[in-house]
Amino acid sequence: MRVTVLGASGGTGLELTRQALERGHTVTAIARNPGSIPDSPRLIRAAADVRTDFVMTALEGSKVVLSGLGIAKGDKPGVLAAGARAAVEAQPAHIVWLGAFGTGPSATAAGWATRNLLRLMGAELVDKVSADASVLEVGGTVFHAGPLSSGPLSPDRRVVGLDSVPHRVFPARVSRATVAAAMLDEAENSRYLGAIAVPLER
Repeated sequence: MRVTVLGASGGTGLELTRQALERGHTVTAIARNPGSIPDSPRLIRAAADVRTDFVMTALEGSKVVLSGLGIAKGDKPGVLAAGARAAVEAQPAHIVWLGAFGTGPSATAAGWATRNLLRLMGAELVDKVSADASVLEVGGTVFHAGPLSSGPLSPDRRVVGLDSVPHRVFPARVSRATVAAAMLDEAENSRYLGAIAVPLER
């Protein structure tokens, strides 16, 4: 497939890009500073900020848009909502979006402790929930991951819906590699259209 990765120079975005290339896809990697993304014959780098019109040009023709976007230090809230709007307006066949477990629809499944901690995010939390809602509204898939780590791809990884999330006081950590693999699996064989999916290491 031809896929586009938003936030491709970040931790999860780099994993999405690397694994997509390993799987044989052609990747358009969009980032504000895409120079750090390793070379590949099937890689197209695009320097663009999701809050500018340039991102729409970079998104043209993509069958699938995958997002590794996050809120960088110093960013004002609104980056995620802007990215989601751009992805929706590009009208790909499928959007696979990265969200945070304990926000929006997964708040109840996360439990009171996580919900209360995430409320401290303030405007950033509103940005996350708004972006997720935009993607879900057009039938995209939103992955709500627990705290991200730089660990390896889990050999026992699995994906569950909100009704099957294990009950814990705090959500389990999950590696970026595991999250990226789950998002690419969904891009290739969609199971959670218009729904929240939760990636787990076991």
